[in-house]
Amino acid sequence: MTSSTPLAAAATDAPIPPVLAEVVRSGFVEGHHRGSLVVLAADGSVELALGDVDSPVYPRSANKPMQAAAVLRAGLELSGERLALAAASHSGETFHLDLVRKMLAEFGVAEGDLQTPPDLPYDPQEAEHYLAAGHVRDRVTMNCSGKHAAMIAACAANGWPVESYLAPEHPLQRLTVEVVEEASGERVTHVGTDGCGAPLLALSLTGLARAFRAFVLAGPGTAERRVADAMRAHPEYVAGTRRPDTWLMSEVPGVLAKMGAEAVQAVALPDGRALAFKIDDGAARATGPVLARTLEILGVDAPVVTRIAEAPLYGGAHRVGEIRAAF
Repeated sequence: MTSSTPLAAAATDAPIPPVLAEVVRSGFVEGHHRGSLVVLAADGSVELALGDVDSPVYPRSANKPMQAAAVLRAGLELSGERLALAAASHSGETFHLDLVRKMLAEFGVAEGDLQTPPDLPYDPQEAEHYLAAGHVRDRVTMNCSGKHAAMIAACAANGWPVESYLAPEHPLQRLTVEVVEEASGERVTHVGTDGCGAPLLALSLTGLARAFRAFVLAGPGTAERRVADAMRAHPEYVAGTRRPDTWLMSEVPGVLAKMGAEAVQAVALPDGRALAFKIDDGAARATGPVLARTLEILGVDAPVVTRIAEAPLYGGAHRVGEIRAAF
C-alpha cells in the first residue's frame, strides 16, 4: 500500500496523543502510554486539556452512573448498596455476588434473564478463589450483573419487554440516551455495543467530565444525585476492596469516581471540579499514575493519592522500575 492511499493519509493526518505515562525499567524508559485528559474548574470551564478532549470516545463503564440514573427515572425504587451495585463494575467478591442474587430474587428476575456474558470475577484474586472452589463462568459473576439486574427490573416495572432490554431502540435505552445527553451537555454521536452487551454511548472526554460534575452538583432527590450519593456511601459495591475507585471514594469525602474499560477514568470533586481521561492503547496499568498526578493538579492531598500512583515493575522477585505520570 502506497502512502497516497486514503487509509495511509488518514493515519498520517491523525494527531498523535501526548505521552501521559512512561514505563521505566532499571532506570531506562522502555515505553510510553499516550492519551488525552481534561480537567474542569469548579465553574465547569476547561482548566487543562491534553490531547483531543473534544472528539467522541467510548467511556465504557464510566457511563454506568448515567445508566443507573436512567433506571431511577424509569421508576425503579433503588437505594443504598443496591443502587451502588446498579452503577458498578464489581470485583466479583462474595458480598457482590450475594447482593446481585438477592436483588434478582427481590425483583422476581431469573438469573437466566440476565444477558451478561458468563464470566469469571473481575478481580484476579477473586477469580483464583472462585476457580479453586470449582465454580465456572457465570452470568451473575460478570462485573456488570448489578446493572443488568436493575435494567431488567425497571423494564418489568414498566411493562416493557424484558427479552430486548439491551436493544438501542428499547424504551429504557432511549431514556439512558436522554440522561447521558442532559448530564454531558452534548449529543450522543455514536452508539456501539459494550462488553456486557449493553448499548455504548460515545461522548467526548469533556462531556464525560461534565456529566460527573453534573451528578455531584445535582439537587438532592434527583436521580443523578441519588446515584452519586449511593456510590459515595457504598464505594465497595461500586468496585471492590482492592480497587482505586473504592479507595478514592472511601478516603476523600465527596469524591465520585468510576473507571471504564480501555483505560478510561472519570472523577468529580464535591465542589464541581472534575477530570476525565483515556489512555490511547487501553493499558489499565497506566491509569493509577495518571489519575494520581491529575488529582495532585486538582490539589487533592491525601495518602490514597500515593497509593493509587503505585505501579511497580518487577525483575524476578525484585522491584526494578515503575510506570509513572509524564505530565
